[in-house]
Amino acid sequence: MTDPKAKVKASVEATKKGARRLEHEIARGMPRWPATVAALAIGGIYTLLSDRLMLGPRGFVLGLVAALLIPLTFARLRGLHQLTRVLAMTLSAAVTAAVAVSAIFLLTRLPGKNVLASTLLRDGALLWVTNVLVFALWYWEIDSGGPAKRSRDNFRSTDFLFPQMALEQGEECWAPLFVDYLFLAFNTSTAFSPTDTMILSRRAKLLMMTQSLISLMVVTVLVARAINIL
Repeated sequence: MTDPKAKVKASVEATKKGARRLEHEIARGMPRWPATVAALAIGGIYTLLSDRLMLGPRGFVLGLVAALLIPLTFARLRGLHQLTRVLAMTLSAAVTAAVAVSAIFLLTRLPGKNVLASTLLRDGALLWVTNVLVFALWYWEIDSGGPAKRSRDNFRSTDFLFPQMALEQGEECWAPLFVDYLFLAFNTSTAFSPTDTMILSRRAKLLMMTQSLISLMVVTVLVARAINIL
């Protein structure tokens, strides 16, 4: 005679396996290549900065990004979502530190230095673009537990409220893609506000404050230099 407890336990285990399998299939269906391209672009753009703004040797950030993307991609394809998330967060934290340090260098190493206006403008523009891409990655990774969970039909955002979610006749299965977070990050660096998207969680607010601060540092240096030239 079959033990009822064992039967229930086996049923629960089967359900969990099925759920994990479904989550894996859904996660693989969520397009991740834009985030990968953005991460590589961050490393590539960083190599174009002036030596005085570099954190470590030239190519260090790009090499670090590539080194983290390899196991990250492998973990995602194998359905190891927790490991994928840890590696993604590590990558985001690393490039954020690099951009923040470079922005500080831009601010502190300018006084008393004979820096060409064209060089300063180029470095400022590169840092600004990199800052947008870095925080687009952050928003993409943190919102509601990551892209794997957001691709489910019962998705409910816990960090951001996009306009599509607020529509009365909005689709319940709508989930933001990377371009939506890129747009959010772009607005934050240009208008220093989220514009059309509401910020719900404290962690998202802290990230947005950090992005605005870095962007403000870059813009302040460029404006100060322009006034000095005049």
